[in-house]
Amino acid sequence: MYSALKVILIVIPLLCFSDQLKAAQVKLLVLGDSLSAAYGMKQEQGWVSLLQNSWQDKGITVVNAAISGETTDGGLARLPRLLEQHQPSHLLIELGGNDGLRGYPVDKFKNNISAMIELARQNGVSVLLQQMQIPTNYGRRYTKMFTDSYNELADNHQVPLLPFLLQDIALKPELMQKDRIHPNAEAQPLIAEFMRKQLEPILLASQ
Repeated sequence: MYSALKVILIVIPLLCFSDQLKAAQVKLLVLGDSLSAAYGMKQEQGWVSLLQNSWQDKGITVVNAAISGETTDGGLARLPRLLEQHQPSHLLIELGGNDGLRGYPVDKFKNNISAMIELARQNGVSVLLQQMQIPTNYGRRYTKMFTDSYNELADNHQVPLLPFLLQDIALKPELMQKDRIHPNAEAQPLIAEFMRKQLEPILLASQ
Protein backbone atom coordinates (compact mmCIF):
# COMPACT_ATOMS: atom_id res chain seq x y z
CA MET A 1 0.00 0.00 0.00
CA TYR A 2 2.79 2.41 0.92
CA SER A 3 4.66 1.60 -2.30
CA ALA A 4 1.58 2.25 -4.45
CA LEU A 5 0.96 5.56 -2.71
CA LYS A 6 4.58 6.52 -3.23
CA VAL A 7 4.30 5.82 -6.96
CA ILE A 8 1.14 7.93 -7.22
CA LEU A 9 2.79 10.84 -5.45
CA ILE A 10 5.64 10.68 -7.95
CA VAL A 11 3.52 10.21 -11.09
CA ILE A 12 0.96 12.97 -10.47
CA PRO A 13 3.53 15.81 -10.35
CA LEU A 14 5.17 14.41 -13.47
CA LEU A 15 1.83 14.45 -15.30
CA CYS A 16 1.19 18.02 -14.22
CA PHE A 17 4.67 19.01 -15.37
CA SER A 18 4.04 17.30 -18.70
CA ASP A 19 0.85 19.35 -19.19
CA GLN A 20 2.69 22.56 -18.36
CA LEU A 21 5.48 21.65 -20.77
CA LYS A 22 2.99 20.97 -23.53
CA ALA A 23 1.36 24.38 -22.98
CA ALA A 24 4.72 26.11 -23.00
CA GLN A 25 5.48 24.58 -26.38
CA VAL A 26 3.01 26.91 -28.10
CA LYS A 27 5.39 29.35 -29.76
CA LEU A 28 4.31 31.90 -32.35
CA LEU A 29 6.90 33.19 -34.79
CA VAL A 30 5.92 36.53 -36.34
CA LEU A 31 7.54 36.92 -39.74
CA GLY A 32 6.67 40.43 -40.77
CA ASP A 33 7.67 43.90 -41.86
CA SER A 34 7.69 47.36 -40.26
CA LEU A 35 4.04 47.05 -39.17
CA SER A 36 5.15 44.36 -36.71
CA ALA A 37 8.69 45.61 -36.10
CA ALA A 38 7.67 48.63 -33.97
CA TYR A 39 8.90 51.04 -36.63
CA GLY A 40 9.66 54.50 -35.21
CA MET A 41 9.40 53.46 -31.56
CA LYS A 42 10.94 51.22 -28.93
CA GLN A 43 10.46 47.49 -29.36
CA GLU A 44 8.59 47.18 -26.07
CA GLN A 45 6.00 49.65 -27.36
CA GLY A 46 5.12 47.54 -30.40
CA TRP A 47 2.03 45.40 -30.62
CA VAL A 48 4.00 42.14 -30.72
CA SER A 49 5.68 42.87 -27.37
CA LEU A 50 2.37 44.01 -25.88
CA LEU A 51 0.74 40.81 -27.08
CA GLN A 52 3.47 38.70 -25.48
CA ASN A 53 2.94 40.54 -22.20
CA SER A 54 -0.78 39.80 -22.30
CA TRP A 55 -0.07 36.07 -22.76
CA GLN A 56 2.30 35.57 -19.85
CA ASP A 57 -0.24 33.35 -18.08
CA LYS A 58 -1.40 31.56 -21.23
CA GLY A 59 1.67 29.43 -21.90
CA ILE A 60 2.23 31.14 -25.26
CA THR A 61 5.62 32.47 -26.35
CA VAL A 62 5.95 35.04 -29.14
CA VAL A 63 9.11 35.51 -31.19
CA ASN A 64 9.23 38.72 -33.21
CA ALA A 65 11.21 38.16 -36.41
CA ALA A 66 9.77 41.21 -38.18
CA ILE A 67 12.15 43.57 -39.96
CA SER A 68 11.31 47.00 -41.33
CA GLY A 69 11.35 47.00 -45.13
CA GLU A 70 11.10 43.21 -45.36
CA THR A 71 9.75 41.69 -48.56
CA THR A 72 8.59 38.16 -49.25
CA ASP A 73 11.98 37.51 -50.89
CA GLY A 74 13.71 38.37 -47.62
CA GLY A 75 11.23 36.47 -45.49
CA LEU A 76 11.62 33.32 -47.56
CA ALA A 77 15.42 33.60 -47.40
CA ARG A 78 15.40 34.00 -43.61
CA LEU A 79 12.73 31.44 -42.78
CA PRO A 80 14.80 28.22 -42.78
CA ARG A 81 17.20 29.55 -40.17
CA LEU A 82 14.37 31.05 -38.09
CA LEU A 83 12.55 27.71 -38.02
CA GLU A 84 15.72 25.90 -36.98
CA GLN A 85 16.64 28.48 -34.36
CA HIS A 86 13.26 28.98 -32.69
CA GLN A 87 11.34 25.78 -33.53
CA PRO A 88 7.93 27.46 -33.38
CA SER A 89 4.62 25.66 -33.29
CA HIS A 90 2.93 28.42 -35.31
CA LEU A 91 4.05 30.90 -37.96
CA LEU A 92 2.29 34.19 -38.69
CA ILE A 93 3.21 35.53 -42.14
CA GLU A 94 2.69 39.31 -42.16
CA LEU A 95 4.43 40.07 -45.44
CA GLY A 96 3.71 41.32 -48.92
CA GLY A 97 3.02 44.96 -48.18
CA ASN A 98 6.47 46.09 -49.28
CA ASP A 99 6.23 43.92 -52.39
CA GLY A 100 3.01 45.71 -53.28
CA LEU A 101 4.40 49.17 -52.53
CA ARG A 102 7.26 48.42 -54.92
CA GLY A 103 4.91 47.18 -57.60
CA TYR A 104 6.33 43.66 -57.65
CA PRO A 105 4.42 41.13 -59.78
CA VAL A 106 1.62 39.56 -57.76
CA ASP A 107 2.58 36.06 -58.89
CA LYS A 108 6.08 36.58 -57.53
CA PHE A 109 5.09 37.28 -53.94
CA LYS A 110 2.32 34.69 -54.10
CA ASN A 111 4.93 32.08 -55.01
CA ASN A 112 7.16 33.28 -52.17
CA ILE A 113 4.37 33.04 -49.63
CA SER A 114 3.38 29.62 -50.95
CA ALA A 115 6.97 28.46 -50.51
CA MET A 116 7.01 29.79 -46.93
CA ILE A 117 3.80 27.95 -46.10
CA GLU A 118 5.11 24.69 -47.53
CA LEU A 119 8.46 25.05 -45.78
CA ALA A 120 6.78 25.67 -42.45
CA ARG A 121 4.49 22.67 -42.89
CA GLN A 122 7.42 20.45 -43.75
CA ASN A 123 8.77 21.37 -40.33
CA GLY A 124 5.49 20.61 -38.57
CA VAL A 125 4.58 24.28 -38.09
CA SER A 126 1.00 25.56 -38.36
CA VAL A 127 0.68 28.66 -40.55
CA LEU A 128 -1.48 31.74 -40.25
CA LEU A 129 -1.61 34.35 -43.00
CA GLN A 130 -2.19 38.07 -42.46
CA GLN A 131 -4.21 39.97 -45.03
CA MET A 132 -2.24 42.97 -46.32
CA GLN A 133 -3.41 46.10 -48.11
CA ILE A 134 -1.80 48.83 -50.21
CA PRO A 135 -2.96 52.36 -51.14
CA THR A 136 -5.41 52.61 -54.01
CA ASN A 137 -3.12 54.90 -56.01
CA TYR A 138 -1.41 51.82 -57.47
CA GLY A 139 -4.35 51.39 -59.80
CA ARG A 140 -7.60 49.54 -59.35
CA ARG A 141 -6.50 46.42 -61.22
CA TYR A 142 -3.21 45.91 -59.36
CA THR A 143 -4.74 46.78 -55.99
CA LYS A 144 -7.53 44.23 -56.48
CA MET A 145 -5.09 41.56 -57.65
CA PHE A 146 -2.92 42.25 -54.61
CA THR A 147 -5.80 42.04 -52.14
CA ASP A 148 -7.38 38.97 -53.76
CA SER A 149 -4.06 37.11 -53.73
CA TYR A 150 -4.30 36.57 -49.96
CA ASN A 151 -7.74 34.98 -50.22
CA GLU A 152 -6.41 32.75 -52.97
CA LEU A 153 -3.38 31.74 -50.92
CA ALA A 154 -5.53 30.99 -47.87
CA ASP A 155 -7.96 28.91 -49.94
CA ASN A 156 -5.27 27.04 -51.86
CA HIS A 157 -3.27 26.13 -48.77
CA GLN A 158 -6.17 25.90 -46.33
CA VAL A 159 -4.65 28.30 -43.79
CA PRO A 160 -6.46 30.85 -41.61
CA LEU A 161 -6.52 34.35 -43.10
CA LEU A 162 -6.45 37.09 -40.48
CA PRO A 163 -7.90 40.53 -41.29
CA PHE A 164 -5.59 43.43 -42.08
CA LEU A 165 -4.16 44.53 -38.74
CA LEU A 166 -4.64 48.24 -39.51
CA GLN A 167 -8.20 48.00 -40.79
CA ASP A 168 -9.48 50.07 -37.85
CA ILE A 169 -6.36 52.23 -37.59
CA ALA A 170 -5.15 53.39 -41.01
CA LEU A 171 -7.89 55.96 -41.63
CA LYS A 172 -7.47 57.64 -38.25
CA PRO A 173 -4.69 60.28 -38.52
CA GLU A 174 -4.33 60.50 -34.75
CA LEU A 175 -3.23 56.85 -34.69
CA MET A 176 -0.76 57.08 -37.55
CA GLN A 177 2.78 58.44 -37.79
CA LYS A 178 3.49 61.46 -39.98
CA ASP A 179 4.23 59.24 -42.97
CA ARG A 180 0.60 57.98 -42.83
CA ILE A 181 1.92 54.47 -43.43
CA HIS A 182 2.98 53.31 -39.97
CA PRO A 183 0.85 53.23 -36.82
CA ASN A 184 2.09 55.31 -33.88
CA ALA A 185 2.63 54.29 -30.26
CA GLU A 186 -0.96 55.13 -29.33
CA ALA A 187 -2.20 52.62 -31.89
CA GLN A 188 -0.11 49.70 -30.66
CA PRO A 189 -2.34 48.61 -27.73
CA LEU A 190 -5.34 48.67 -30.07
CA ILE A 191 -3.52 46.52 -32.61
CA ALA A 192 -2.36 44.14 -29.88
CA GLU A 193 -5.93 43.67 -28.66
CA PHE A 194 -7.20 43.20 -32.22
CA MET A 195 -4.53 40.57 -32.90
CA ARG A 196 -5.12 38.88 -29.55
CA LYS A 197 -8.76 38.31 -30.47
CA GLN A 198 -7.73 36.87 -33.83
CA LEU A 199 -4.87 34.67 -32.65
CA GLU A 200 -5.77 33.50 -29.17
CA PRO A 201 -8.59 31.08 -30.07
CA ILE A 202 -6.39 29.42 -32.70
CA LEU A 203 -3.32 29.11 -30.48
CA LEU A 204 -5.16 27.98 -27.35
CA ALA A 205 -7.05 25.34 -29.34
CA SER A 206 -3.70 23.74 -30.20
CA GLN A 207 -2.63 23.28 -26.57
